[in-house]
Formats: sequence, structure tokens, C-alpha cells
Amino acid sequence: MTADPANVAAARNLLQRIALELAFADPRGTSDAAALRDLVQQLANAVGAADPAIAESVRQMLDVLSAPGGLAADTIARCNDWQPWAVEAVTAWERGQPLPPPPATPTPAPAAVVQPRPRPVPLTGGEPVQVLPKGHDPEIMRMFCEESTDLLRDIEQGVLVLETRPDDPDTLATVFRAFHTFKGNAGMLSLATPQKLAHELESLLDAARRGTLLLDRDAIDVILGGADTFSRFVTETSAQLDGVETGRSILLPVNGIVERVRSLLARKPASAVATLPATPQAEPSPPPVSAAPARPAAPKAPAGRPASAGGSIRVDTTKLDGLIDLVGELVIAQSMVMQHGGITAAVDEQLARALGQLRGITKDLQRTTMALRMVPIGGVLQKMVRLVRDVSGQLGKEITLVIDGEETELDRTVIEEIGDPLVHMIRNSADHGIEPAAERVAAGKPPAGTITLQAFHQGGFVVVRISDDGRGLDPARIRATAEARGIVSRSTPLEPREVLELIFAPGFSTAAAVTDLSGRGVGMDVVRRNIERLRGKIEIESTPGRGTTFTISIPLTLAIIEGLLVAVGDQRYVIPTLSVVESFRPRAHEVSVVHGRGELVTVRGRQVPLLRLGPHLGISGAVADPTRGIVVVVESGSDSRCLLVDDLVGRQEVVIKSLGEMFPPRAGFAGAAILGDGRVGLILDTNALVRLKPRPTPEAAA
Repeated sequence: MTADPANVAAARNLLQRIALELAFADPRGTSDAAALRDLVQQLANAVGAADPAIAESVRQMLDVLSAPGGLAADTIARCNDWQPWAVEAVTAWERGQPLPPPPATPTPAPAAVVQPRPRPVPLTGGEPVQVLPKGHDPEIMRMFCEESTDLLRDIEQGVLVLETRPDDPDTLATVFRAFHTFKGNAGMLSLATPQKLAHELESLLDAARRGTLLLDRDAIDVILGGADTFSRFVTETSAQLDGVETGRSILLPVNGIVERVRSLLARKPASAVATLPATPQAEPSPPPVSAAPARPAAPKAPAGRPASAGGSIRVDTTKLDGLIDLVGELVIAQSMVMQHGGITAAVDEQLARALGQLRGITKDLQRTTMALRMVPIGGVLQKMVRLVRDVSGQLGKEITLVIDGEETELDRTVIEEIGDPLVHMIRNSADHGIEPAAERVAAGKPPAGTITLQAFHQGGFVVVRISDDGRGLDPARIRATAEARGIVSRSTPLEPREVLELIFAPGFSTAAAVTDLSGRGVGMDVVRRNIERLRGKIEIESTPGRGTTFTISIPLTLAIIEGLLVAVGDQRYVIPTLSVVESFRPRAHEVSVVHGRGELVTVRGRQVPLLRLGPHLGISGAVADPTRGIVVVVESGSDSRCLLVDDLVGRQEVVIKSLGEMFPPRAGFAGAAILGDGRVGLILDTNALVRLKPRPTPEAAA
């Protein structure tokens, strides 16, 4: 039968696309199998019944790709044998010539040659390793630890990229160089055990670079296990250099990892790239785009290495903190000078200009030093990629992590403190939020769940948002669990938002059983406590069946804030301006008392609880009549509170000072500051004040 030129062109184009798909096929990828099956089905439609031999061959290949078990390695090999034959067969069909003999169907390999999956890398136990070599130089060892931390960060990020793109030559080269550098540094310091392990892992990556080894899940597990072992070695080295149990040995699973590396290298080399058909036809169309998990970003150049004409240096953080403290004292001194009575009464224009210049220089110096504390949050967010990978494997779920806003900067102190809360939140979303694949498919969702981690600036805050497309929070179940655990009583009225916030109560958990990930009722209460210690707040939004979003808002810096100075009696207090909505003097009809809710102030049509700071703080002589004082409206999340003060003094940037251990902890204060007149003013913790339960006061009852 004469071939239709349109059908021939379509068949040839589809075969070229099949070759491209095979070139990057992943033996573990279900999406790759679906894409190949779709292309072969299109080929069957193009060939039709025009040539029975070709049509039968296409049908058999379609059956192979439709078999359960996904895209196995032998299936890829059979497709690679069949595709060149199909190209020749289509050419013969076009020219009316006899078809070439079809490729032989491979016989199943005997069970004896099947390579068993290597056992997992044991991350506990192992062989005793001496951390500090004899005659070591402490300063050089500290430099080794600092550089190793950067190298291990690059290795982990790069390996996670290779798990989804094992054929990425740039990332593979980056990871290889990092291991090579680590090996060289270890050898220079006579650290024989790390040098030996780095050499073995380097050999594994070199085999992948030469194309004789496919970086599958087993290989990725081994490399990450080796990186974790190095991380434990570096952490222990730093601790011993600081005088913690100097000279002790630690157990590292070096021999177990080396054994697994050699087992992987002993495997039969697998062809990872298919040969494309050399045909003179037009360029092939791109392969179809299929839904695939979001890939972690490729590792960036480590901090501290020059990327352009500029450069960077390592500075001891204690020196940096000392500089920032001195600048803070300068700001206080400058403010005291500006508010001195002799200065304010002066009319000398030259002095006024000099003071204005001093104010500008001080502000620029303050802004520059504060910028020294600001670092990108990307390092913390990228650690969550590894966490999601490990947790999803432990839970047997398919989870994709999407990260946005890695370049967002915030205070170094905040960066150091936010890691643990994020770990709890991500584990919570993976364990409680994302459903198993079968449950998701039954609910009409894709089998792979998605956790989105975003960071961005909003006002003077950094907002970190963790959202998932899982089952969402069940308010009825949360309420029932809280009642069963004695957290709330049945008679306690709660709004829907307050019900969701019960998950932050100590001891709360809806897990049916205690596991390594959940069930003990600790975690979310710690998250809230840690975030509030950073003067931040956390909010929840959830839709049953659609997912949950946690929004964390944290100040950009913990060192200096802009505050609203208020007078209460003869005292001065600082209210962070980021929490202030407005201030006004209320009229008599705007203040009311409601049974069970205490005093309320009408603010733009809604009733907001009133807190009299004078009685609350135990200050005598404070204004008792709200119509003779000032109401400052502050907010925390979606809640608001009216604070009654005597007067507004002004606005001032203040350096936050810790209250110290000699002062007992008291809810309502976030710290202290030295004011412009030299007095000490306490900084109010608006989050704590907003959450106080409203209660009638003697003044309200009068």
C-alpha cells in the first residue's frame, strides 16, 4: 500500500520525539512512562492500518509501556532497540521497500544477576574516629570547619538538584569539585578518615561524570549519607576546638558508606543516553511538557568568594556585634545631644547646620551597620528541601516543595532563630497536611502533594508563608481533641479562628499514634513561643479538603526599632510603630461596657477591647477618664486592642536592650530602651497585650 506523505512525516516526527524522551528517561519516573506511552499511541494513530507489520510492532510497544511497574530499566533498553528499527521501517514503508527484520525480544534476565538494593546508610554507630589530629593548629582547623560548612551546603543543594536532573553536567561538576576540595583540605590536615571517605564519594561522582553510572535514588542516598557524616565530623571538630570534651572519639559509619559506594561502582554500567536517529528531516518538535516536581535551585557560589570586581571577607561575629552595639550607643548619645535644653534653646545657624549634618551621618552609619547584619534567607529555605525529601520518604508520600523569595534579607539573629520553627512547620504540613497518594487521587487531586514556602518583605516585617494543598484543618476534630485533653471546656465559646489556634496549645496533637514525626503534643506550641520571642506573630488560614496556610511575620531586625513614646502617669513607654494602627481621643459615646467583654471602644464602626495601661501596669496618677486621655489602637495578626495612655510624647528610633536575667520575666514587655532625655523606657510587647483577656475594671464599673 502506498504510504501517505503526511502520515510518514508525522510518524518520523513522533519517532524523533520518542528518541528525545528516551534520552532523558528516568527508570523511576512515572511521568516519563506516561509521556512515552502518549507518543507511541500517537504513532499508532499515524500509522493506522497502512502497514500491518509496523502497526503490530507499535501495538506491542504500547503494551510494553502500559505494563504495571512504571518505566523499568529493561523497558528503556527495549525501547532503545525498537526506536531505530521503527525509523528504518518507516523509511522502507515510504519507499515501498521490504521492512528490515524486527529487533529480537529480549529474554528475561536470570534472577541471579539482579542487583539487590543496597541497605540504607547507617547514620548511627560505626567506627570510632579521632577528630583532632595530633599537633593540630587550632586556627587552621577553624578555617577548615568554616570552609567545610560552605562546601557541605553546596554539596547538599547540588545533590538534591541531581536527584531530579542527574544529567546536569554543571551541577555534577560543582558537587565533584566540592568533594575534591574537601578531600584536599582533609589531606593537608592529616585527617585520614574524612579524606578516605571523600575519595570514595569522589570516585562515585567521577563515574557519573564519565557516564558509566546512573545517579539513581540509591546513589543519591549514599552521597547524602556521606555529606551528613562529614557534617557530624565538622560539628564535632568545632565543638572540641571550643573546649567541649577535647580529644574524644566519635562513631562515624565510614566503612558502611564505603561498602555501599563500591557496591554501586560494581554494578553493570547502564546506558543513560539513547542514540538519536540521523535523519535529514526537519528539526524535531520539543517533547511534551509533563507535570513534574519542582526542582530545587542549583547551588550558588558560596558566600565569601568573589563573584565580581568586589569581594568579601570573613569577620568574627563578635566583632560585628561589637560594632553594631557601638553604633547603637552613638544613636542614643546623638539623640540626647539633640534634646539637650542648651541645644534646643540655641539659635546659632551654624550650630544648627552642624547638628543636622551629624543627624544625617549618624542615620547613614546606622543604616549601613544594620545592613551588615542582613543576610538572605535562602540558606534556611534550601535546608527545607532536604527535610521534605527525607520526611516524604519516611512517610511514603509524594511531596513537592516549591520555594520562592530566597533573596529576601533579614537580621542574622533572626535567621539563626527561625530555622527550628520552620522545621516544625514543614514536618507538620508533610505529616498532618499532605494526604497519601491514594487518598489524594480519590479526592480528585494529583498524587503528589505540594508544600509552598514563600518569603517576602511587607512593611517592616519579613513574612514567611508555609502553605500546602492537603486535607486542611478540621475545626470540629480540633475542638473535640482540645476538650478531651482538657485544654478547653465544652461551655467555652470560641470563634472559628480561635478553634484553629488551639493547635498551638501545649500538649495538643490529633495524631492517632506516637511516631518519630508526631503524636507527642510538642512542636506547634514551641513554634509560637519561639516566634513571639522574636517579636513576631503567626496566623492560620485553612479550608477543609483544600489545604492550610501558616503566615509568620517577623521584624526585619531585633536591634533597633522605631517607637511611639507615650506617657502613662509619670512613666514613659515605647510602643513599636509597626504595631500601631491609629491614635485618637475618644468621645464619651464611643466608650461602652459589655457584660463578659469589659470596656470597648468604637473604632471605625467596630468594637475593640480597651486596656487601661495605668491600672494594668500598676501606675498611680494615670488618666482614668478615656475622654481625657489618648487611645492608641494596636494590632497583632487579625486582632486589635485599644491602649489608654495619658499623652503622646513623640516618635523615636530606639536601640533595644534586653531586660537581663536580674529582671523576672513579665508578660507585656519586649525589652527596654534609653530615651533621648537619658531616661529608661520599657518597650511594650503588643502581641502579649492584644491577647490579654478583656476584663472589667473598677473605673469601668463606676
